[in-house]
Amino acid sequence: MTDKIYEGREVPEEERKRIDERVIELEPEKFKFYEDLRRKAKNWNKEKGGKIGGKVGEYLFLLPDFFMLLLRLMVDKRVSTKRKLMIGGIVAYVMLPIDIIPDFIPVLGQIDDLVLIVLGLNMVLNDTEEYILADNWSGEGDVLHQIQKVTAAAERFLDRNLLQRIKRWLGKNSK
Repeated sequence: MTDKIYEGREVPEEERKRIDERVIELEPEKFKFYEDLRRKAKNWNKEKGGKIGGKVGEYLFLLPDFFMLLLRLMVDKRVSTKRKLMIGGIVAYVMLPIDIIPDFIPVLGQIDDLVLIVLGLNMVLNDTEEYILADNWSGEGDVLHQIQKVTAAAERFLDRNLLQRIKRWLGKNSK
């Protein structure tokens, strides 16, 4: 059996087959929420545009990609049940209309969702191998770099009280 480049890294064929068995391709029509979220982000960026809109849009476009990563991690057998329960709480938070910052507030309403997802993924990384996230990532760029980028931006730009509220919610729901 020969090694092949798979998902950006060299993987023995036998391991590649095991990955293919674990990673589930999700059908877009079954995940309308993902498509709606992506469409909203693109429309907002297109309408508002400009220098600031482009930068904010860069972050907002990560939200649906991270959301799909969470869904894939929930069905990946390599992720612990404890982490799957936490991920389920994050998915519910993102989908429900009751948020720390309500979703009807343009842009800001999605920022708490994005930060919560990224902080949750950081917690997943505490007991899950990095390559498992990479195996399930379908967004642009390196998933770990994207997580670090959003985390750093949140620490720099978000109000400390808001960030603490998000961390507290995550802490309560990760036990």
